[in-house]
Amino acid sequence: MSTEPGPTQDAKDAEDAEDTEPGTPGAAKEPVEAEGVNAQGIEGDSAGAADGGSAGAGGDAGADAAKVSEAAAELAAQRLERERIEKRKAEKQAPVAAGAKLSGKAADLLAAVRAVESGERPVAAAFEEPAPRRSVPEPRPQPVPVEAAAAVPAPGLVESVRGVLAEGGAPESLAAQVAAVLGEGAGDRLRADPWQLLRVGGVRPEQADGFARALLGAECGPDDERRGRAVTVWLLEQAALAGHTVLEMPALVAALTQRGVPDPDASVQDTLAEGEALVFQDALDPSAPEPEEDEEERPVRVLVGLERYALAEESLADGLARLINSVPKEDGSGAEWERAAEAAAGSAAELIRAVARHGLVLHTGGAAALAEPAALLRAAGQQGLRAWAAAHSPVGRDRFAALTGAAEGRAEASYDDPAGGSRDGGSSGGSLAGAGVATVTGLLSGAEGPGRDAEGTFDLDLLVVLDAPQLDVETAALLTESLPDGARLVLAGDPAVLWSVGPGRVFADLLAARVCPQIASRQPDPGPLGELVSGIGIGELNQVEAPGKEVVIVPVRDAGEAVHRTVQLVADSVPRAIGVPAEETQVITPGHGGAVGTRVLNAALKERLNPGPGRFGGFDPGDRIAYSPAPGRTLPGRVVKADAEGLHLSCAGEAVVVPKERVEQTVRHGWALTAHQAVGGRWPAAVVVLPGDAAPSLSRPWVYTAFGRAERHLSVVHGVEQALPRAVAESLPKPRTTRLPVLLAPQVPLSG
Repeated sequence: MSTEPGPTQDAKDAEDAEDTEPGTPGAAKEPVEAEGVNAQGIEGDSAGAADGGSAGAGGDAGADAAKVSEAAAELAAQRLERERIEKRKAEKQAPVAAGAKLSGKAADLLAAVRAVESGERPVAAAFEEPAPRRSVPEPRPQPVPVEAAAAVPAPGLVESVRGVLAEGGAPESLAAQVAAVLGEGAGDRLRADPWQLLRVGGVRPEQADGFARALLGAECGPDDERRGRAVTVWLLEQAALAGHTVLEMPALVAALTQRGVPDPDASVQDTLAEGEALVFQDALDPSAPEPEEDEEERPVRVLVGLERYALAEESLADGLARLINSVPKEDGSGAEWERAAEAAAGSAAELIRAVARHGLVLHTGGAAALAEPAALLRAAGQQGLRAWAAAHSPVGRDRFAALTGAAEGRAEASYDDPAGGSRDGGSSGGSLAGAGVATVTGLLSGAEGPGRDAEGTFDLDLLVVLDAPQLDVETAALLTESLPDGARLVLAGDPAVLWSVGPGRVFADLLAARVCPQIASRQPDPGPLGELVSGIGIGELNQVEAPGKEVVIVPVRDAGEAVHRTVQLVADSVPRAIGVPAEETQVITPGHGGAVGTRVLNAALKERLNPGPGRFGGFDPGDRIAYSPAPGRTLPGRVVKADAEGLHLSCAGEAVVVPKERVEQTVRHGWALTAHQAVGGRWPAAVVVLPGDAAPSLSRPWVYTAFGRAERHLSVVHGVEQALPRAVAESLPKPRTTRLPVLLAPQVPLSG
């Protein structure tokens, strides 16, 4: 068989997949370069640059016995989601009447799939007469126990899988991953269906084909229905990595044909019959009235998606409709809300008035616009409301807490302090008359925030979710399901930044659907950097006056010069000319691989800023790192030490221990990040590196996100010439196929 990737390479492949744009399933971005901005250079240099990138794989974290680490909270939240999914799958094995366990279209479609499975009706007829909608709510999610931990496969199970892998010529190091994915009886399942190996991240169809040939011999063929099902599910997983929650049937069939599946239609129907995917028929024009009996049926598009994401999107739509259609809880008089609005003025006043009257409000704006949800949180807290904000990272949480005043009493521990102690991850998160700030993960797990009431819902009246474009459908569904009746939800963020690493485009879909009030901030980001980034947001790469060297362009001719100039900027020029030390400067580049990717840049920066032998799995005390406890989440930090427990890190002031077997998969050096890893964070200075080979990967959202990470100074190491202005002007985000607008349309009225 072909060479199989080992666990380390699998993790890196999964990380690099986060740089994939939502176009063709599995099509990963190449490293990019960019060109264009102009300003005064540091010590006579000119400069220019852009960005790109994404974040890493899952992981374990250990913390103080009395306190829950960020990684433990993440694992707990993931375990809750897995349990919910497994429960739904178990329920599906028994006969289920449409709508009895699920609600809405998910119930109708599940019934249709069951009809196809039993042979009662052909596929086409199964969708002609949808069952009437029932509105039975999903059970409320319950708090995740603090001691929840990732399930570890039993040693005997891993050994049985190891034997099958060895027999098929696959790396035995994949045994633990296969056992975790396939569960009880994994060895027997893998032997009976070798293509189940495709369920392990990083394994590709040609590698699974080689494994199957080694096990099955002459019985193995491209027309094997097991292969067709496995490749269908793999393509849907690849689509999810690219941001889609579903795929249109023609696109899926075409992708199966490219993968050598002889009868792609039969493979899709077989996958549906086995319950490994769901099929949907959505009207092309959801607003069109239902046709009369003698009229032609409305045109529809047929979509196929994995149950996990389909049910999450359905649940999210139901939860959002509940918020939109309900009357907000009577807390605080109208006069009090109006007084708070008058004191705020401007678009902050509009936000406060909208939240006073509606259950769901969208707020858009750049970095300066964060002052407006901060004003809302303060106003709600002063009225006695239980108001909380949630950011996607500890850095974002602490930055917003400082704006609201909720940071008072919080330990002043920086993630750059290798000796930083363990931060209390409990329910405090700051206090301001009942208001507070937490991370999304901590809020869902119960490690941070107000906790949950007897019904399992958040014990709060108002939730503001920051950096809303980073919400994927699963996280958004969990948050929405957890809100009590009468609560208010505000989704706030900059719609021009990169979308979520996970599937879906929740914030963009809601903005396009116009189902609730939308408040656009009129507070521009200040200075030359604000002017530059605002122009990029509308497709213009403007030259800006930068008398204080706020923007510097550094042209380079090749990859070697790009690496050299990047190290020089971080270590010498920016500290000397701008006054920003190296530890407060963040390098951003389009991808992990390539001649100027994060791996090469981090090696060069380590050699200059913290040289050492890398005796702890390539790391030394004081190394700046990026820790990824789960795909799409990156925590900046530093290495403290290593011992028998694993690698000790300090991330946002919290002590984290990464077991040694997880270090290679979850920890990278962090002087240089990709744009996806950097989104949600800001640094005093940023150096954006755009090598010549990065041009194909550049897009307006990528450049906007990368350039927007700088607070005081931006250096652009520019090697892409005209590709940068071209990307800003022409390269929009690739569309993602989702169902949220269609699911919301019949449930809520359009807002003006």
